[in-house]
Amino acid sequence: MSWLLRSRGITAGALPRARSLINSQRSFGTTPAACLQQSGRVLLPEKVQDNDVEEKKRQQNVANEFIEAVLYGSKKVKEEDNQTHSKMLARGKYVHELQKHKVKPDKVEEYINLVTSYLPKIANDPRNELHLCGSWEVVIGELDTFVHIWEYKGYPGHHDTMNRLAQDPEYNAFLKQLRPLLISRENNMMLEFSFWKTSPPMETDGIYELRHYQLKPGRLLEWETEWRKGLECRRQYCEPVGAWFSQLGELHSVHHMWTYPDLQTRKITREDAWNVDGWAETVYKTVRLVDNMSSYILKPLSYSPLR
Repeated sequence: MSWLLRSRGITAGALPRARSLINSQRSFGTTPAACLQQSGRVLLPEKVQDNDVEEKKRQQNVANEFIEAVLYGSKKVKEEDNQTHSKMLARGKYVHELQKHKVKPDKVEEYINLVTSYLPKIANDPRNELHLCGSWEVVIGELDTFVHIWEYKGYPGHHDTMNRLAQDPEYNAFLKQLRPLLISRENNMMLEFSFWKTSPPMETDGIYELRHYQLKPGRLLEWETEWRKGLECRRQYCEPVGAWFSQLGELHSVHHMWTYPDLQTRKITREDAWNVDGWAETVYKTVRLVDNMSSYILKPLSYSPLR
């Protein structure tokens, strides 16, 4: 029984109280005369009867709420569940798209020239409700792979931009040139964590690391709670670029991006973080939430706003 109560958001101490209330309803036969005897005040019989009725209704409601909570879950827990993870975790203003293009090895140079000439046009067109966060080539990890992250003005911005581009002859010509260069392509629609705003355009002349965590279903809220603390430990040694969780595409997925001057600095930075109180605890508590993870070292393309 106790596990059922906990699953419904009910404390074990509520059960004896509810039983008492239910039993009191069964024996609730107090007469107006008895009420007069038990009270130090003199009440009119009609007033006593009204009080009896109101008390019976109150206790009936309490007992009914308890039974409903056991069978269907407490209203408070339901209200909390209705606040989706997206509302609880995300900033809510923007929607991000992560595109991944796997390019044929002998077409890499042609691909770079093509996206360099066309993607900035999409980003700089004021009719499109988006901007380009960055474009990178994977140099450690999935080679011959390119990553592009776009930021839209919410889902309406994404919808309107995609509809407009679908009618654009120049964009369709770009896709016609792009497709023969690719082995595969995929995308994910993501929201940024409320505590980790995506970095504005900047030049670091360094490398970027994109880390991908595939979480166990239902563990995103725990992940956010622990990483909110852990970010403060890491922020002392390096600048975070952004963090997003998936909404469409590969679900239960989280991406983090960091920038470093070079790989040696990355190594030292990550080692130093272990000396900060709280970082070891963050790792311990979050690693258990992950099914698998990967890390890619990226080199920004020449036109990338983050480079």
